[in-house]
Amino acid sequence: MFETSLLIGSEPSSATGGRTFTRANPVSGEVVTVSPAAGVEDAVRAVEAAAAAFESWAAATPSTRRMLLLKAADLLEASTDRFVERMAAECGATTGWGHFNVHLAAGILREAAGLTTSVGGQVIPSDVPGSLSMGIRQPAGVVVGMAPWNAPVILSTRAVAFPLAAGNTVVLKCSELSPATHMLLGEVLLEAGFPEGVVNVITVAPEDAADVTEAMVAHPAVRRLNFTGSTRVGRIIGEVCARHLVPAVLELGGKNPLLVLDDADIDAAVQGATFGGFVNQGHVCMSTDKIIVDDSIADEFVAKLVARVESLPIGDPREGDVVLGSVIGQSTVDHIGRLVDDAVAKGAKVLTSGAPEGTIMPGVVLDHVTPEMEIFSEEIFGPAVTITRVGNQDEAIAAANDSAYGLSAAVFTRDAARGFQVARRIESGICHINAPTVHDEAQMPFGGVKDSGYGRFGGQAGIDAFTELRWISMQVEPRVYPF
Repeated sequence: MFETSLLIGSEPSSATGGRTFTRANPVSGEVVTVSPAAGVEDAVRAVEAAAAAFESWAAATPSTRRMLLLKAADLLEASTDRFVERMAAECGATTGWGHFNVHLAAGILREAAGLTTSVGGQVIPSDVPGSLSMGIRQPAGVVVGMAPWNAPVILSTRAVAFPLAAGNTVVLKCSELSPATHMLLGEVLLEAGFPEGVVNVITVAPEDAADVTEAMVAHPAVRRLNFTGSTRVGRIIGEVCARHLVPAVLELGGKNPLLVLDDADIDAAVQGATFGGFVNQGHVCMSTDKIIVDDSIADEFVAKLVARVESLPIGDPREGDVVLGSVIGQSTVDHIGRLVDDAVAKGAKVLTSGAPEGTIMPGVVLDHVTPEMEIFSEEIFGPAVTITRVGNQDEAIAAANDSAYGLSAAVFTRDAARGFQVARRIESGICHINAPTVHDEAQMPFGGVKDSGYGRFGGQAGIDAFTELRWISMQVEPRVYPF
């Protein structure tokens, strides 16, 4: 069992009053983590520790920030086995998913390190003679990061790496479903040598989350917030930030379409759909929810997809390396069951076999899905994909855009120009041609449109999101005034 502490001002701490909460393994139900239940007072302490450290950290040289981020990346990789163990215990994650999380998270830290010299600006021509005008980017202040459980190492690292590279101090609020995994990242960053108060990490019980979030956002030192999670919670957080005029980056839900056009390489599309739909049990914001296939090739594509999905190794991730491990909880099993039952009642067909054993779920392929079915529009976030058959390219694009969401998408076609034209017409923040919907790289601008949120993580976009753009001018020649 893991027992964690709050990290406030670089020191371990208990929650006020000694309150704690627990996290159970989703497969066995046994308690695996005991964490402090931080309250409003603890959250304010964390923000004030970050605020006290801001001035000196913002003034640190780019090379200072770069070296600490690079050291953190090395220490993160050295802690791979510890992260994998905690992800399996708290989230039911497979070994492969754990290793990938650490690999990409280390890449995020290294990309952020390379961007420490990108907190710059530009000289802007002025209409005033002798005026030197500049747009200068500067650190914003304290940044609150809120990361989810589904890719716990990647998303907690992303929540803090770019803000730190830009010269901000941070408070990371852990997910109540992966507190020990998130807290281990905080321990790694402190071991790397980040100065006192630059990195703060708190764990919060579910019933306290709303009050704690409000208290942090309301603090005048907090100048940015980033949140990755559901659209439902994202709307609430967006409203809180709006009330306090705190800019936010919100990366929310997705209903990610994968289009298989009539000229697609069917085998490649099957591989992309299988990976995109079932990696990490479909617990990825970019997971392929909605496969849209041209009628002329649908039968062949569907037959091959079903065979591929039914061949995926499945089981308890603690007992061996599998592809389909545990979903996060019984609520996911119930959610998918409800959506499938509704679709079948309205004419859809389940093509895969097998039933859940507790939280261990086999992959589901549901064919002949139409807009009248709830599963056509509702986010699945589990090991299931739907097939919608269409008559032509325009119908495929219309089906893809028939969604409140707009995070990721994919198009499979042998014609690159056609693929690009289709990608331009899809309403999503991300679109991949002949590649799966699930794809992330630290240097890319990551985020969605519509109900999938706003703002971007990654690369230069990540630096822009967590800095203030200021106009500073200098009059270098005598200025003539009208009076």
